[in-house]
Amino acid sequence: MSVFTKLESEVRSYSRGWPVTFDRGVGSVLHAEDGTPYLDFFAGAGALNYGHNNPVLKKAVIDYIERDGVTHSLDMQTVAKRDFLETFDEKVLKQRELDYKIMFPGPAGANAVEAALKLARKVTGRESIVNFTNAFHGMTLGALSVTGNSMKRGGAGVPLVHATPMPFDNYLDGQTPDFLWFERLLDDSGSGLNEPAAVIVETVQGEGGINVARVEWLRALSDLCKRHDMLLIVDDVQMGCGRTGPFFSFEAAGIKPDIVCLSKSIGGYGLPLALTLLRPDLDVWEPGEHNGTFRGINPAFVASTAALNEYWGDDRLEKSTLAKGEQVQRVMTEIAEAHPEHALKPKGRGLARGLQFVDGETASAVCGAAFERGLLMETSGPDGEVAKVMPPLTVTDDEVERGMGILADSVATVLR
Repeated sequence: MSVFTKLESEVRSYSRGWPVTFDRGVGSVLHAEDGTPYLDFFAGAGALNYGHNNPVLKKAVIDYIERDGVTHSLDMQTVAKRDFLETFDEKVLKQRELDYKIMFPGPAGANAVEAALKLARKVTGRESIVNFTNAFHGMTLGALSVTGNSMKRGGAGVPLVHATPMPFDNYLDGQTPDFLWFERLLDDSGSGLNEPAAVIVETVQGEGGINVARVEWLRALSDLCKRHDMLLIVDDVQMGCGRTGPFFSFEAAGIKPDIVCLSKSIGGYGLPLALTLLRPDLDVWEPGEHNGTFRGINPAFVASTAALNEYWGDDRLEKSTLAKGEQVQRVMTEIAEAHPEHALKPKGRGLARGLQFVDGETASAVCGAAFERGLLMETSGPDGEVAKVMPPLTVTDDEVERGMGILADSVATVLR
């Protein structure tokens, strides 16, 4: 019996699908302790957009630690935080004409979401939040209340209240005009829908099955929120930092959310960091009203600053991500066309892609076959029916070609 089986909780999941012990990671490759290489099309669930041990980011962190730079600082002022704030403002916000205050709510995406929900309720004086079918926003109780997955919600142990789900884009297969039900409920005083404080949305639902919202749908949602005085929260925890091409996933729609949640790859090196971005007029917090011990993890500030300087001074990474995403899409389309009787469906945007199967058992078998061939992939969707492709954005063209070849071979083997 391994020490993991003996001592670690049964809650672990990824280690069951990939039952090896990893030791090293370089770029898009993880190495098991016996030296076996695995091409990583998982990327830390989106926390490693710049790859494992990115040399530029690694040097910045090592140099900072070697000079005895401050590691932990809660919300105190540090040189590392100042450098990050100035760089984020210059490279990200000003370049997109976005005016946001930056809040450090804690180290994880769920912290960013909890802060956003709490702030929306404080600003508006309302309790209700509208979320969408198949959404995933985190595992803490507030974030879980706006998450759709029944298995994850079932783990709460208490009622999850003050949230109302609405159909995500194309949930009804285009048979009903966008927001017909939602707006009717808002307009009807007898609908029973409490006046919402905010709407929270992912532009691409990662855990929900790589469900992509059309830009027209997102624009209409933004307009709906404005008309009904609801705040619009975009959860960009997994799809931000370039995953769909632009830095923010909502840029393609030309909208400006009231609040934005960032985590995962904003830490650059896989280090924990989360941001809640908010319109300046929404910054009504009292000092210390929302806090936490791990809001100032300075090596993450250092790595993030290095990543912003290295990758977001121009549009090269964005163009590369879009091109590689099209490369993935082409192969997925070829795989689907090679197995017409199985109704496979390619999905996604940028380098967040998925191949949907008829059931979760098939998708899981494909990911298992891929692992046996040296490729790490996970499943997503309400029944795990989507095989998800999310390599680091720094993946090479050759690695994309090799990984997609393994996927094609795995699908053919499982469906044979």
